[in-house]
Amino acid sequence: MSGRSFLTAEWRHLAMLNYEVDPEVLRPLVPRGTELDAWQGRTYASVVGFLFLRTRVLGLPVPFHSNFEEVNLRFYVRREGDGGPRRGVVFVKEIVPRWAIAAIARWVYGERYVALPMDHRVEAPDGTVAYSWRRDRRREGLSVRADGPPRALEEGSEEEFITEHYWGYTAQRDGGTVEYGVEHPRWTVRDVSEARLDADVATLYGPAFARFFAGEPRSAFLAEGSPIVVRRGARIA
Repeated sequence: MSGRSFLTAEWRHLAMLNYEVDPEVLRPLVPRGTELDAWQGRTYASVVGFLFLRTRVLGLPVPFHSNFEEVNLRFYVRREGDGGPRRGVVFVKEIVPRWAIAAIARWVYGERYVALPMDHRVEAPDGTVAYSWRRDRRREGLSVRADGPPRALEEGSEEEFITEHYWGYTAQRDGGTVEYGVEHPRWTVRDVSEARLDADVATLYGPAFARFFAGEPRSAFLAEGSPIVVRRGARIA
């Protein structure tokens, strides 16, 4: 991938709840120059909670902002780039606990970050991974309960489709699109026996998502995570 490194960190304990969503709900959010990506004809949106650890911006640690939680709603797109198709993600909303993190992400990439009080719980090695936030005086959150040891991703699997996206795309206010690369090794994943999202989806993500998130997710799993690199963005459209 080209582009100077902007951010390095570790992403750990990624709880991934995946919902099948009507493509007509997602299509208005697709950045120019990309198209919806699907797995076996299904379009997905994922609610993902994880830990940012040992975060550095331009090679430097940011005091009191190195370790924190994030919960995001994302969906999947692709575009034809140099060397073939590029599979990426688009974020609908990203929640972090500190306003400075949200402000930098909005300024550098135009991402939809908000800052809310957050907390997490990780019961290792076998147990619950949970992320929560407080909004409008109400505690909301997501959780999964791990079931079984880590395993490698299977070729062509749903887990591979969800995790193996190495580009981010952000629609800009002027109608253009910014593309940035994300680098990490292929993750291992764990099955989960329970997965739960407790949130007012209509007010958090928009009424169009509420009916798709009303029941159990179509799938859920826990990714172990790894060190990551986020590259500087570049306009593509």
